[in-house]
Formats: sequence, structure tokens, C-alpha cells
Amino acid sequence: MTAPPHARPDSPAEDRPGGISAARIRLGRMFRAESANYFTLLGTTIFLVVFGLVMVLSSSTVDSYIADEGFFGEFMRQGVFVLVGIPLMLVVSRLPQRFWMAVAWPALAIACGLQVLVVATPMGVTVGGNTNWLNLGGFQFQPSEAIKLALVLWLGLMTTRKEPVLGEFGRGVLPILLVGGGAIGLVLLGGDLGTVMIMGGMLLGTLFLIGVRLRLLVVPVLLGAGAFALAAVTSENRMQRIGAFLSHTCDDYINSCWQTEHGTFALANGGIFGVGLGNSTAKWSWLPAADNDFIFAIIGEELGLIGAVVVLGLLVVLAIAFARIMRQAPTMFGRTVTAAMLVWVIGQACVNIGVVLGVFPVLGVPLPLVSSGGTALLTTLVGIGVVLSVARESAPAPARARKRATAR
Repeated sequence: MTAPPHARPDSPAEDRPGGISAARIRLGRMFRAESANYFTLLGTTIFLVVFGLVMVLSSSTVDSYIADEGFFGEFMRQGVFVLVGIPLMLVVSRLPQRFWMAVAWPALAIACGLQVLVVATPMGVTVGGNTNWLNLGGFQFQPSEAIKLALVLWLGLMTTRKEPVLGEFGRGVLPILLVGGGAIGLVLLGGDLGTVMIMGGMLLGTLFLIGVRLRLLVVPVLLGAGAFALAAVTSENRMQRIGAFLSHTCDDYINSCWQTEHGTFALANGGIFGVGLGNSTAKWSWLPAADNDFIFAIIGEELGLIGAVVVLGLLVVLAIAFARIMRQAPTMFGRTVTAAMLVWVIGQACVNIGVVLGVFPVLGVPLPLVSSGGTALLTTLVGIGVVLSVARESAPAPARARKRATAR
């Protein structure tokens, strides 16, 4: 008896239902109907993360060897976070907005609770003059980065609930500023002025981008600037750095100017084409935080002006993707979380690069997606995953129709 044409008992496993081919089809369906904005944001993010991993390897080998971790100690740690963070971002991108609205308040409460442990218990760890790290069972991380992510979700929830009264200061804007300002104040108690500045920009910048009138934000901006100035003048270390930044000559080169001067030397040494990947001289204990806060200086030295411009171009593409997703988002939650991530990632990148270029005093903030630092990388990738979920739900009607037809 001849087998029916549709029966193929000798077909390989990958062609049978549930085989490799079926898995490949399901994976293709997952991304087939996504928008151009989705792929632009996803592709640029992954490229920056992989590029950052390469630069962390190049910039950290000397310090890792000196710390008895071999040449690849910091690179291996960062690699683990990359391997966890990118799949986590993709999983997060599949979750609906109602899930993030449900976890916004608990996330903010837990993150603030961890920050209280930093500033009020011996578990807080001081690094570089800032008490911003928490040591739990030998694992060290920054709760302030978790507060950033929680603020993104919480702002989305609160602006959704208060959308009808966002034009009023008392009922609309003030409650958001009080709770958000309280979370930022906990970080300020630890002395991390750079992170506080980024978080303050997130809070006020997000409200401005979603349409809150500027006149309602003038007083909060002035109060925030006053608190920032007060925190700066009450710290001798910060005043030394600010004084060195404002002065044409540096009286305390070792303590106040060493990092900025050697960052400038590294950029100058790179020229237009760079000295070549891995050939930096600044990373040989001349430039502190070469794989973190000053990684852009290593990029400029090893890859030259061309490499630095490529990084700037990728950040511009990232900003455009955020802006387009924000404009097309159908809900207030989607517009708010995208605006918050835009201010967070692009604003922090501008501050980091500005510090390396000497535009700002040293503030100690990493370059998002590129610098080493597991907590910062994971929270940033999760935040971008939330924006990707907004982009999915913002897909044009024809794309959504094709997706539903494919699912059937």
C-alpha cells in the first residue's frame, strides 16, 4: 500500500510538527509583524551592548590583572550580565502594559526600601566618596539604579491616573513631585550627586515631554537646583572638583584634576583614527574608572574621532527611536515610560560624555549600555524592554492585522 502524499514517515525530525523547523517558524512569527521603530530600538541597543562589552574587555584588562582576577575578570562579569540582560529584555518586551502598571507601586517601594538599607545600615558600601552600594550576602549592587527603573514605571502609572488633572499643580503635578522627590532624596542621602541629577532630570523632563505646562515646573526646577547646589557646597570633595572645573589652573592636580586631565590626554592621543583596539596607554593605571565612567575616553583613544562619532551617531538613532515610539504610543502610560527612558538613557549619556570632554565637572555616572556595571546594565535593558512592549502595542493597524492573521 502506498502511503498518502501527506504522510512522510522518513522526514527528518526538524520538519515534523514540534521539531526544529516549527520552533524556527514560531520564533519568526514572534518578530514578523513588529514595527520599524521596534527593530530600530532593539538593534541599536544590542549593538551598543556588544560594542560596550568589547570596550570593557579592552579597557579593564590591566586593572583586572592588578586585582588578581586575571586579564578577563571584569570582562567575564560584564559578559554574564549581558547574557542575562538581553534575553531578559526580550522577555520583558512581550509583557503587556497592565502588568507594569500593576507592579509599579511595589517596585518603587522595594527599591526605596533597599536604598534605606544603604544609607541607614552598615550594609551600605561607600565607593569613591558615595554611599550608593548595598552588600547582601556578598553580592554588591546599586539600589539607586533600581529606583530609576521603578520611577519609570511609577511615573507611567501616576500620569495615567492623573491625566485629566495634569494641567493643575495641586491635584496633578504636586503629588507626583512629592513622591518622586522623596525617592530621589533617599539617593541624595548617600551622596551620589550625579545619579541624583539624572533622576531629577528624569522626573521633570518626563513631565515636560508628555505635555505638562512649563509654568507648573518652574518652581520645582528652581527648588531642585537649590538642593543640588546645597549638596555640592556641603561636600569638600565635590567643591574641589567643581573648583578645579571652574578654574583655569589646577592647584591640586593629583586629587582634583588627574582624572579629567588624563581623559583629555587619552582623547588627544587617539587623533582621528585612534591607536588601535587594545592599544590604549591611559588604561595602564593612568586613567581611573577607564572601563566605567571614562570609557568614552578609551573609545576616543583606541578608535579615534571616528569611533567616538559612531557612538554619538548610535545614541542619536536611539533618541530618534525613543521619540518616534513616544509620539505613536496610544496610551499615556506608553508615552510616559518612553519619555522617561529617553531622558534617562540619552540624558545620562550626554552627561557622561560631557564629563569626559570637560563640559561638566566629574559627576561619576556611567555611559548607558556601554560602561561596565551589572546593575546599571540590567535595569537599563529592562527599561528598554518596557519601551519595546510599548512599540509592539503601537504597531500600525496593518501590522497588527497581519500579526493576528499569522497567529490564527
